[in-house]
Amino acid sequence: MIKVSIIGSGNLAQHLIQAFQSNPSIELVQVLARNPITVAHLLDSNRIISDYTQLQEADLYIISVSDDAIAEVSAALPFENRLVAHTSGSVSIDSLNPKNHRAVFYPLQTFSKDKAVNFKTIPLCLETENGKDLPNLKLIANAISDAVYDINSEQRKALHVAAVFVNNFVNHLYLIGNEICDANAIPFAILKPLIQETANKTATLSPKAAQTGPAKRNDISTIAAHQQFLTDENQAAIYNLLTQSIQDNGKKL
Repeated sequence: MIKVSIIGSGNLAQHLIQAFQSNPSIELVQVLARNPITVAHLLDSNRIISDYTQLQEADLYIISVSDDAIAEVSAALPFENRLVAHTSGSVSIDSLNPKNHRAVFYPLQTFSKDKAVNFKTIPLCLETENGKDLPNLKLIANAISDAVYDINSEQRKALHVAAVFVNNFVNHLYLIGNEICDANAIPFAILKPLIQETANKTATLSPKAAQTGPAKRNDISTIAAHQQFLTDENQAAIYNLLTQSIQDNGKKL
């Protein structure tokens, strides 16, 4: 049985705890948490620690903490020459202390504590400093996910930026749409089938092929009407920037 320990207790750490605990081929040895109560509902108290010196031997130690704490946490580990991975999408593998075998175990998904996820569908992006460590890391990743990828630090940086566009920025556009609906006494729920259909198109069409709307059609009169309607300067600026971007993209060969 493969032994894994997790250092951290945030959203991702809690989902990893559940994924590993539900897999018969993985033994979740310990979880190190600054505040043990945050994970007390997920596993037995005898496997929750708050002192680095209590860490037992494992095949993989996953550091799932904030990006700016990764270097400090990896330096605090009281052992050497063991496989240690962080879970960040934007931090280089080099941020880990070189006294251990450095790796990355990055799940590309958005996580909330109270929203269940199916880890089998979540892409796991892996990187190891030493090629000999990659098979073991893949073995662990394949135990909980059906989508495992070899992604180096530069690729992961690009992937993280792309993810911000398709996730965080898109959600912010939902917020703007919600605000426009609220200001005009329209239920935001009316837009949800449209949101779902747009997302569904990515299964069969490229984003370029799926693009519709007045900017794509170069419908000048509709664009002008929208611009006149938008009195909020921030909303208008975003509308104009995205309209121009869509039109510019349409001119590319």
